[in-house]
Amino acid sequence: MAKHLNLGESGETLAANYLQAKGYTIVACNYRYKRAEVDIIAQYGKILVFAEIKTRTSDKHGYPEEFVSARKIQLFLEAAEEYIHQHNWQHDIRFDIIAISGNLNHNYQIHHIEDAFH
Repeated sequence: MAKHLNLGESGETLAANYLQAKGYTIVACNYRYKRAEVDIIAQYGKILVFAEIKTRTSDKHGYPEEFVSARKIQLFLEAAEEYIHQHNWQHDIRFDIIAISGNLNHNYQIHHIEDAFH
């Protein structure tokens, strides 16, 4: 597996564990719709949270959350809309970014940005 794909997968696992520790229920991982993907869909009370996970080994070239492009957000929102429609979700929704930086085996930081975009 390519190193960047392994890093992303490891970051998604850390993010899922982080959310569960905070009381979220993981509903789906890597939900795909056409060309879009939502890394994690979680429920927190009556809020459905769609989370984009960004992982970097270093902040040298910028913070992980800075690498969420406008195109990625557009595709992300399309996938979320389809998921909401498919599951007839009638409650609140939120779009978060979970940025993870550092050595993933130890000494990493998680920055959870709630309501990162609309």
